[in-house]
Amino acid sequence: MSTRPGNSRRRATTEPALAPPEDLEFGHTDLPRPDDDAAESGPLRRCVVTRERLAKERMIRFVIAPDRAVVPDLAARLPGRGIWLSAARNVVETARLRGAFAKAARGPVSVPPDLLEMLQAALVRRISESLGLARRAGQAVAGFEKAREWLRDGRVGVVIQAADGSPEERARFLSSARGTVAVHAPLSAEALGAVFGRDRAVHVVVAPGALAERIGLDCTRLGGLAPGPTANDKGANDKGANDKDAGA
Repeated sequence: MSTRPGNSRRRATTEPALAPPEDLEFGHTDLPRPDDDAAESGPLRRCVVTRERLAKERMIRFVIAPDRAVVPDLAARLPGRGIWLSAARNVVETARLRGAFAKAARGPVSVPPDLLEMLQAALVRRISESLGLARRAGQAVAGFEKAREWLRDGRVGVVIQAADGSPEERARFLSSARGTVAVHAPLSAEALGAVFGRDRAVHVVVAPGALAERIGLDCTRLGGLAPGPTANDKGANDKGANDKDAGA
């Protein structure tokens, strides 16, 4: 079989390439498929945009509602065939703008225009709720001195600091750490304080365990959706914080 020269060239693009329909093994379809029973088994899932196989905890699952609306499933518990995306801003935007959900679902779907904002707000709620559970279980404390004591003793699974806290105070707090510890800054000082019944909180630590792991993974997913590099842990707005953070 002959081929014509020059027909194999393809235009380069900086956007993640969409998987062809036959490779979208996690798409929703009403037709039976040979791999349906195994499509969502095991620890890895395939992103329908990049086609990478990643740990499902670091991805975002979506399902198609009966009205064909695309519904985020951050807990990965809703019924139905899942559509999985890497937790990255450009991947979610590519999926929304280039029809990846419709291709994976094998039919028309309704994608919220503010999908990124929806995901970010939902992840912030999950993180706040998980911190509240940890506080009520005695697995989390807030405040510079109390949290630093846990940090010095090596009793910390994850550190949560206010995104608008003073970078100098945040760094001073972390200087007490024994070894390496995961640090995230997903919430404002006011939002952290609300979880712990205070006006504001800058330094929070969570004991090792399932809650600390869940909080860390959600913070990582939230950071991947933020604009710009390392937006999850910038501590960008420190105006007026230098004289307030020492006791927070």
